Amino acid sequence: MTTKTETASDCKIVTFTLGKQTFGIDMGALIEIREWDEPTPLPNVPTFIKGVSNLRGNVIPVVGLAERLGWEPSAIHARSCILVVSIAGKQAGFLVDEVNDIVGITRSEIQPAPEVESIESSVIDGLVRITTRAKDGTRDENGTMVLLLDLEALSLTKHLDLAA
Repeated sequence: MTTKTETASDCKIVTFTLGKQTFGIDMGALIEIREWDEPTPLPNVPTFIKGVSNLRGNVIPVVGLAERLGWEPSAIHARSCILVVSIAGKQAGFLVDEVNDIVGITRSEIQPAPEVESIESSVIDGLVRITTRAKDGTRDENGTMVLLLDLEALSLTKHLDLAA
């Protein structure tokens, strides 16, 4: 007479900030988090492709994620870093302002993205509210709304081919 209980988390997301907005990506797509290192620029690529970087012998494109989303470019500072991810079998690095946390969520917590007349809204896979931790260790039960990115919908594959 056992009952099945819902697992505390059935997927993990990496949360990060761009400007004042918190985003998340599926932990399964993350290869590594790297400190910011100026990439080698390339000619004739979209402005959101910052250049290429060497990842253990593999050349990967580095994408300014804020610019790719149509926002102001991220200002480079001490907490800037690159999220190296796998998208459709290709690797890319995303410049983000700051990595926040790795959070376990249940799929039932994910709400669909609202339908908005914008091409870029399709890159949002869903939204989820997470409990956040303050620097002093206390928890904010109101939490933060996280926009979950659909990496494949960013339509980078043709640009990745150009840059790699």
